[in-house]
Amino acid sequence: MQSDRPDRPERTAPATGWPAEPADPDTAVAPWPPGRVPGPRRRQAEILAAVMAGGVLGACARYGAGLLWPTAPGAFPWTTFWINVTGSAAMGVLMVLITERTTAHPLVRPFLGTGVLGGYTTFSTYTVDARALFLDDRAGTALLYLAATLAGALFALWAGAGLTRRLALPRDARTGGGA
Repeated sequence: MQSDRPDRPERTAPATGWPAEPADPDTAVAPWPPGRVPGPRRRQAEILAAVMAGGVLGACARYGAGLLWPTAPGAFPWTTFWINVTGSAAMGVLMVLITERTTAHPLVRPFLGTGVLGGYTTFSTYTVDARALFLDDRAGTALLYLAATLAGALFALWAGAGLTRRLALPRDARTGGGA
């Protein structure tokens, strides 16, 4: 159906969820306060600040977990393993929620995804732990740890995303939307 007035194009429902997101939502920061359009340097600074603030929180959570559940030298590094697995599951949940179920503020993904979860998960410590196991002549444990962490993290990401898709109602079901 076309509009009767060429100066007023027909209104359609705005895109929501994934179609509403830009190709890379980390690079499209909405102006705040509304009406002010920040320049590219300001946008980059906002993204960087969000990543840094989130990274501090995630790294502190990881550090706290290491203090609560320390790993003895030469032992299987369970704390690092579970940090990486739970962080990967949280990433699966987060990405479904902010890309498929809601339209989040553009700084949510860099803050929570890159910052908090990037600071929380610790694949650098994963490699250091594996190296220490190899140096302690525990090659079998090191290889098991390397494979189990990778498989566990990928499975957790997949399971977190899949369960969130099943459990989190789509936007249309929540609002009673539809045509």
